[in-house]
Amino acid sequence: MRVLVAMSGGVDSSVAAARMVDAGHDVTGVHLALSSAPGTLRTGSRGCCSKEDAGDARRVADVLGIPFYVWDFADRFKEDVIDDFVSSYARGETPNPCVRCNERIKFSALAARALALDFDALATGHYARLSGGRLRRAVDHDKDQSYVLAVLTAEQLRHAVFPIGDTPKGQIRREAAERGLAVAEKADSHDICFIPSGDTRAFLGARIGVRRGPVVDGAGTVLAEHDGIHGFTVGQRKGLGIAGPGPDGRPRYVTGIDAQTGTVRVGDVADLDVTTLVGDAPVVTSGVAPTGPVECQVQVRAHGGVVDAVAHLYDDRVVVDLRAPLRGVAPGQTLVLYRPDPDGDEVLGSATIRSAR
Repeated sequence: MRVLVAMSGGVDSSVAAARMVDAGHDVTGVHLALSSAPGTLRTGSRGCCSKEDAGDARRVADVLGIPFYVWDFADRFKEDVIDDFVSSYARGETPNPCVRCNERIKFSALAARALALDFDALATGHYARLSGGRLRRAVDHDKDQSYVLAVLTAEQLRHAVFPIGDTPKGQIRREAAERGLAVAEKADSHDICFIPSGDTRAFLGARIGVRRGPVVDGAGTVLAEHDGIHGFTVGQRKGLGIAGPGPDGRPRYVTGIDAQTGTVRVGDVADLDVTTLVGDAPVVTSGVAPTGPVECQVQVRAHGGVVDAVAHLYDDRVVVDLRAPLRGVAPGQTLVLYRPDPDGDEVLGSATIRSAR
């Protein structure tokens, strides 16, 4: 099988490539150049896709004896991930750019090019598993990335390979060291890859500008003025620009954002609890939508907990009734539905949250 491996320059994708070689496949490595100024996209463990990362990936490919290329996806990444991220915050939403990158770059643009070049599959270093065409959680639940892959369609998953999903992270690092790969102890990237400073508010402010509006309490009393709704997300407690806690002495949290009026609402922590989620653009990863209500578990953050729920799937939306409240759910987040299974929790599908109540 001809396999294209997306090589970020980190330990996970490096071991994924090595395992594909060991399995006897015809392997080619590719590094995605996602920035027109790659030297600006890494600060220690923050950021990715820098010249340093491309060099690390190339050295691993040399050790493995496989062809290696750098493909420029910077324009596509800016349009489909960065610009989407900025516009989503400008609408008062809280997006997950890793979800969009997997959906629109790695398993859409990159996979399409791979198939056009007669590759049979695209392999990545994601911590997830495929079994019988079903997407499942990784063995290492602490590193599980099935959440950010739950937007993939059955056709996309048909051409995907996740070689390390059956292995704990610590063992992956040991394997890399045993193979003589210099990236064995390389720090994992974290936070948002295209904001290496970690200052999301400043990044958004430089692109959206000042759009002042009021911060109000549940009674509509104006407590402060802000410079833009992009600086807030539902559930936020710090940096609200208001003087002290509420009249009851308790902290106040962002409970809602109205993009049309530029209003940020704050309230008590109890105001953050929701029991129903409504999402649009649903994706069923198996390709076959279940009929009737579905008993499942739902997760709304990449590393968040799960709650039992009943999902009702329609053509253009999904309604999820929670059996226990979730706190601080924001429009723009991705909801992912799981079915508990002895062979590993199966991903049923996903949707983008539009409302929560």
